[in-house]
Amino acid sequence: MDNLPDLVQKLLYILQQVPYLASKNLYKVADYFLEQDSVKMANFCKILLEVNQQIIPCKQCFTWQQVDQLCTFCDAPKRDKSIICVVEKWPDVLLIERTSNFNGQYHVLGGVISPLNGVGPANLTIDFLVKRVQQYKSQELVLALSQTPEGEATVAYIIDKLQGFNIKISGLAQGMPVGSSLEYMDRVTLMKALVNRKQLL
Repeated sequence: MDNLPDLVQKLLYILQQVPYLASKNLYKVADYFLEQDSVKMANFCKILLEVNQQIIPCKQCFTWQQVDQLCTFCDAPKRDKSIICVVEKWPDVLLIERTSNFNGQYHVLGGVISPLNGVGPANLTIDFLVKRVQQYKSQELVLALSQTPEGEATVAYIIDKLQGFNIKISGLAQGMPVGSSLEYMDRVTLMKALVNRKQLL
């Protein structure tokens, strides 16, 4: 990289800071930006800045919302407020929405309990979920978490925290392979797992 112009080296350094950007794609992404005209680049940077300044987590479900707008999930009048689907990350919400078989509300944990990665219950939104269930007297909680050891540990922790609550707790059923993550499931498989969910508590 020493033979590259200083600004190109800076671009590559910034791109290296982006999680999930595979190193083999680093130069391809850099090349894409280098080939864009100034108008497209200016618009790209403008959108990034606007997102940074105006997109915040919803205080109830923790999906993203715009500061000057209501949460599109929590404030949708036709959604069933008695049932909450709990997911790890906000892209999981979009996956479940594509099945067209869930009309309740959502709660994004922000991940799963993983001591090896330094993620404990306090790093997630579990306490907010418990308060939400208590405040709104939710009737069912669907734990749509990945069936990995970390996901199972998180499910067990949430069930333990909700002991004594008058609420049905269910999890994804058939079609959800052990050790799998929601992001790798096709729409039909996820739909079946959601529709045929099994009761956990």
